Amino acid sequence: MNSSLYFGKVHHTRLRPFTHRFSYRVFYGLFDIDEIDDMSATLRMFGDRRPISFDARTHGPEDGTSLRSWVENVLIEADVDLSGGRIMLLAFPKVFGYVFNPISVWYCYDAEQRLVAVLHEVRNTFGDKHVYVVPLDPADLSHGFAKKLHVSPFMAVTGDYEFSMTTPGERVSVGITHRDADGELFRAGLVGTRSELNDRSLVRALITHPLMTVKVIGAIHWQALLLWRKGAKFHSRPSPPAAPHTVVRRLDPSLKEIP
Repeated sequence: MNSSLYFGKVHHTRLRPFTHRFSYRVFYGLFDIDEIDDMSATLRMFGDRRPISFDARTHGPEDGTSLRSWVENVLIEADVDLSGGRIMLLAFPKVFGYVFNPISVWYCYDAEQRLVAVLHEVRNTFGDKHVYVVPLDPADLSHGFAKKLHVSPFMAVTGDYEFSMTTPGERVSVGITHRDADGELFRAGLVGTRSELNDRSLVRALITHPLMTVKVIGAIHWQALLLWRKGAKFHSRPSPPAAPHTVVRRLDPSLKEIP
């Protein structure tokens, strides 16, 4: 089985106009999207109406249709041909029927098992979503692009994201830096250690991270309250991008997208 669990932490640091930090213990699933049905058939703790599950309707086209077809069609616009290669999704699973994923990362491999593209599927708590489609040089996973989606009411939709990532293995990490015209504004990331995905690890996840996905959405609102109490400037929600995804083209040496 290519699918696995990762136990670790997410962390956030706001740098301006004041410092605000927090971190939480979490677990992620790294799902081979071609294995979902088999996992539901062989694992007692995973699947519909079970404690931990994966719902295709919370990702991609969000209509329950083939996630592989959606990814491959999106990548055609980026001139990336997977030729049937693996598609892995790093995301929170549903826990007792609930999930909210602020960001999910799709790792897309070609027929020679090279990581040739990633998709960053970003959501906000207002129901908006945008997907950043990033072709990669397998030798250099660093990339960046302009922020397009309103994520937090305490940050404007300006500036650029810079990503520093590792290919999922025994450990996984994703680092994000948000820069605006005045420099670094915000850093976030996740780190995790791999565990085989089986009933034992799923029970461990439930015991050590009870109601984790509820905690995620609760923590988002709790931290927003703390930012408001510290005096963070409020930004009204703008209209989401008209297009459902942005293809990130060639990058210059500063990791900024070249139109």
